[in-house]
Amino acid sequence: MRKPVAIIGAGLAGLTAAAQLRRRGIPFTLYEAGPTIAGLASTFSDGEGFSYDFGAHFITNRLAAAIGVGADCRIVRHYGETVFLRGRTYGYPFGLMRVPRFSIGAVAARARAIRNEPPRSAAERFRLRYGRAMAEEIAIPLTEAWSGAKADELAPSVGDGIPGIGRVLLLKLSGRLTRRAVACGYSREMPETPNVWHVYPEGGVALLCQRLARGLEPAIKLHSPVEAIVVDSERVVAVRANGREEAVSAVISTAPCHILAKLAKGTQALQPLARFRYRPMVFVNLRLKGRGLLPDVVTWTPEKDFPFFRLTETPLSMPWLAPEGKTLITADIGCEVGDPVWGAPDEELGELCLDRLQAIIPDARQRYLGCRVLRTPIAYPVFLKGYEAERQSFAQSTGIEGLLSVGRNGEFDHIFMEDVFWRTTRKVRQLLSPWQQGNRAP
Repeated sequence: MRKPVAIIGAGLAGLTAAAQLRRRGIPFTLYEAGPTIAGLASTFSDGEGFSYDFGAHFITNRLAAAIGVGADCRIVRHYGETVFLRGRTYGYPFGLMRVPRFSIGAVAARARAIRNEPPRSAAERFRLRYGRAMAEEIAIPLTEAWSGAKADELAPSVGDGIPGIGRVLLLKLSGRLTRRAVACGYSREMPETPNVWHVYPEGGVALLCQRLARGLEPAIKLHSPVEAIVVDSERVVAVRANGREEAVSAVISTAPCHILAKLAKGTQALQPLARFRYRPMVFVNLRLKGRGLLPDVVTWTPEKDFPFFRLTETPLSMPWLAPEGKTLITADIGCEVGDPVWGAPDEELGELCLDRLQAIIPDARQRYLGCRVLRTPIAYPVFLKGYEAERQSFAQSTGIEGLLSVGRNGEFDHIFMEDVFWRTTRKVRQLLSPWQQGNRAP
């Protein structure tokens, strides 16, 4: 009897791995701690016709086709971003480039970057890429707001996933010409071209996980948190869940890195991961009368007197997410678990957002219909310089034979749903390669 592969977590990454194993006839057991699948790729609806995701989930037609839900998706026709600064709104990137202190500073910075040493922090990288004005007024404050750390304390790799201005301009222009929201900055595993645009599944992003889970139900164990990954001689040999130990040939984990370090028993190889930090986030979904209340789909607010750093009016891209004549604006607030923001009642957070939202929407309070708040303790990996060497090493391997760590939180990387799918697919194939060649079990 071949020992099964254990998969930890039934979100997008875990289900992608399970689908790959099933396709190749590899036995597996998928352990999910919660009562349902999907994890952070969940969708919520209320009785008033509003639909909520954990943040604004924009997927691509390429990902939808790969999973088999392309026919069940609507095309997203528009996606735009603006920056609200000093009482004015600037489109990104075209509007910012019309501001002399930003455009001149960016050109001068690029010229200096050729002669300078590699940046030692995120702050230095932003200054070299965008110029001092744009870095100090926009890039650095926004980075500090979502990460909860000073930009001087963050590794320069924070900016790895941000496309260059030239590429942004090209893809944005393609979107205008094709009347499709061409994806920009959402994939590093696959090329971004004018033929890759955003779509939205009927019923929400949870459809992706539901489709991947078809036929996998007998192997999915809900209410089954994994208590330990047993390692012997730096190789995975078993997992323990619900008090029972099961011998396994490999483990594919989607657990956050600091949790993975606690789960692994019989090894010290993963202990550096215990220091890795995630940024908790509160998403305040404000229901309002009217539509088109923000300058564009996303509005960034880098000034510190705003409690939120980003506002997203998703119905501007996807009008079906709110009833006709109404809209939904999501305010992203960085916090820490247990602090006043994390523990505040929903309506108190709604009032907090309304107080400052009036600077952008003067009659926001008169339009307000209430709010719903979603919270997650692990919204974004924080790339601190203090453990950057360990992070880069972990990106290459867990150091434990037969142990893969996949997914946004499992890989500890700033990746979106498409990259989660393609990276997981690639890593599972690499895991299975020796076994498929008949050399040894995975």
